[in-house]
Amino acid sequence: MWMDTKTESKEASRTRSSLRRCVLSGLLLCAGDMEHFDKYMQDKLFVLQLVVWGLRGVTRVILANNPLSGALILAALYWASPWQALLGTLGVLASTLTAVLMGQDSAEVSGGLHGFNGMLVSLLMGVFSSAGDWCWWLLLPACLGSATCVFLSSGLSPVFERWDLPVGVFPFNIIIILYLLCTGPDNPYYPHHPATPPGLLEPNGTELIAVEVMLGIPLGVGQIFACGALGPSLLILGAVLLYSPLLAAHALLGSAVGTLVGLSMAVRHDFLYSGLSGFNGALGCMTVGGLYFTFSWRTHLFAIASAFLSAYADVALGNLLGTVGLPACSWAATLTATLMLLMTGSLAGYRIPIGRVMAPEHNLCSHSQWEAGDTADRESTDV
Repeated sequence: MWMDTKTESKEASRTRSSLRRCVLSGLLLCAGDMEHFDKYMQDKLFVLQLVVWGLRGVTRVILANNPLSGALILAALYWASPWQALLGTLGVLASTLTAVLMGQDSAEVSGGLHGFNGMLVSLLMGVFSSAGDWCWWLLLPACLGSATCVFLSSGLSPVFERWDLPVGVFPFNIIIILYLLCTGPDNPYYPHHPATPPGLLEPNGTELIAVEVMLGIPLGVGQIFACGALGPSLLILGAVLLYSPLLAAHALLGSAVGTLVGLSMAVRHDFLYSGLSGFNGALGCMTVGGLYFTFSWRTHLFAIASAFLSAYADVALGNLLGTVGLPACSWAATLTATLMLLMTGSLAGYRIPIGRVMAPEHNLCSHSQWEAGDTADRESTDV
């Protein structure tokens, strides 16, 4: 009887171990870039492929590339505001379809590289609109602005490729500023709220609420999608965690740095509480912390420096553009990341070529392999 009990316990232990392995394997299949899913979708209907391309475009906004993460982010946006999420969905589909019609590179289209700028343009049009939710007039500029991002991205791409730089969100930043300049606060069809400088003096009171400041850190991650609600912001952070724990950690770290910068510059309280002080820092930190540079203690410190520079530049640009009622958007993080990618010296050795950028964990594992391959190629061509 004792032997039977021992055998049963061993079988139960094996079952639990097997179950853990299955769960871990399932999580690993859902994490990272999910390249295997693209192979599975190759022979499926165009509509289904378009959905996957769009979901990848959604995650590209936050520097990820995972369709399941995209679904989680989209769910978070619909949770926060169905109208804003509808505009974002329309934007990513309009820009992706425009790229297909223009005959853009199929790998870039399927990877969502022509969808995320369109999504951001549509989202920000809805955020700054003072006409309220469900203003159907806004669908027209949202579609046109999203489609224009593809033309702008296609034109900028050959210029940026000379220095092995990503086009990033330059099209979004340009288009949204042009749109706001064309319309104005008193436009009869597309009125918008003028932006307020972050450094504007508080009308009364100087006391900060510590809990609200701390909550502003995860909200800074949500503000990358112009989402100012805590629950959806945490879900967005969870979607990034599914793609890459390293990227999620740098997102929180960068947002915390941005909040610290906001405190040091005595920005408006609502700027701190809503997470607006942190999102540029988060983007700057994520760009360097494992995505475009192989992760190490050097690049980790480099990522923190990038977060500080992005956050300070955001305050400066916000004060400058706010004088004419325009937002700084993500200009600070975009310009800072571009400068970081152009840097020379020992840190340039950690730089990952744009065509090989994947999830930070994958970059970390494959860095030595492709570096050795490049060295072998160079030696084989020496005369």
